[in-house]
Amino acid sequence: MNFGRRTGLPGVDAMTPIVLTVSGRVTRSAVPGLCAELEALLAVADTQVTVVDCDVGGLEQADLAAVEAIARLSLVARRSGGRRLRLCGTPPELRLLIDLVGLSDVVGPADTAS
Repeated sequence: MNFGRRTGLPGVDAMTPIVLTVSGRVTRSAVPGLCAELEALLAVADTQVTVVDCDVGGLEQADLAAVEAIARLSLVARRSGGRRLRLCGTPPELRLLIDLVGLSDVVGPADTAS
């Protein structure tokens, strides 16, 4: 038996997470730039990180342009080694739109309350 102390927090990865922050008003013309930003983050990220945290708490308006951006960001993440996009700080309106268009199984919120 070993009674030594374990270091670190149990269940917490020591790898640096991949975090993309989406704030302000998202327009359809801004989506390719967001995808390019995520691709750049993924290019230098640890290949063992399987989740991309996308902070959407600073979005000004939850609309279909924001949902399109999230869907395309999710696609970029999946094409980069099967990573999953996880939303953080999701406003309730955006959560409802994601559910309405059927993307809740593709991008899941990391939190349940905003």
